[in-house]
Amino acid sequence: MKAASTALAAHLAGEVTTLASCWRVTRTDGAEFFFTDHDRDLVVDGQVYQASTGYSRTAIANDASLSVDNLDVDGVFDAATITEEALRAGLFDHAEVRLFIVNWADLSMGVLKMRRGWFGEVTLNEQAKFRTELRGMAQALQQRLGEIYSPECRADLGDARCKVNLATWTRTGTVTAVTDRAVFTATIDGAATTDGWFNGGLLTWATGANAGRAIEVKGWTASTGRIELFMAVGYAIVIGDTFGVYPGCDKRLDTCIGRFNNVINFRGEPYVPGIDAMTSYPDAR
Repeated sequence: MKAASTALAAHLAGEVTTLASCWRVTRTDGAEFFFTDHDRDLVVDGQVYQASTGYSRTAIANDASLSVDNLDVDGVFDAATITEEALRAGLFDHAEVRLFIVNWADLSMGVLKMRRGWFGEVTLNEQAKFRTELRGMAQALQQRLGEIYSPECRADLGDARCKVNLATWTRTGTVTAVTDRAVFTATIDGAATTDGWFNGGLLTWATGANAGRAIEVKGWTASTGRIELFMAVGYAIVIGDTFGVYPGCDKRLDTCIGRFNNVINFRGEPYVPGIDAMTSYPDAR
């Protein structure tokens, strides 16, 4: 049951309404953005909800089940609000969104809260538009709790269970040539001489427009210093940008022993019989 003021409830029950929807975006770094689908800016609770960067949404539906009640929001990039670079850089990842309805003709009636959730998958197109999925609070019920037996390690490299000291494995690098936002060449201090050493590892930018952002490494060629990232970074890579990078772990026992000498902290069950062993049967011959 959604609560609304007496005046707003009466307005909603009328034959003619003057409604507008607003959405408030709060990023994990605390930055806030305010938008409305009305044809002019609205001031609600002291905040200006911008109409210049309009948006549209799919229908909002609620039910009593525990199913995930997602909706999609479409918007247009604007240099002063949400930019393509900011989305690609992950600045809006896990941003909280609050969506509500007001009577634009009489804002003193208050608001009717419609949905609260978080940004999900974001898609971009060439027409300077974006679409994002707004995941409702029931989304948390879809997350798996607990762990299952697995031949691969369940810990992440360097976390409290793995206990590998990432500082001893991290190397610093400097960009020397750029192909695009996902491929570049760099010199790395004390880098290993084998190809693929940093594959699956994490690269964290120390300087440049992408400073503070981290992304996984897809490929490393030792002879040329070529690095390919799994995803393009949000902002352009520039010669001279510096970063830190450490090798990846494929979570196999052989890698844990041979590369990190950390088998005592291995969090997998490599010797548990797999599905092939469970379904095998004696050969009649």
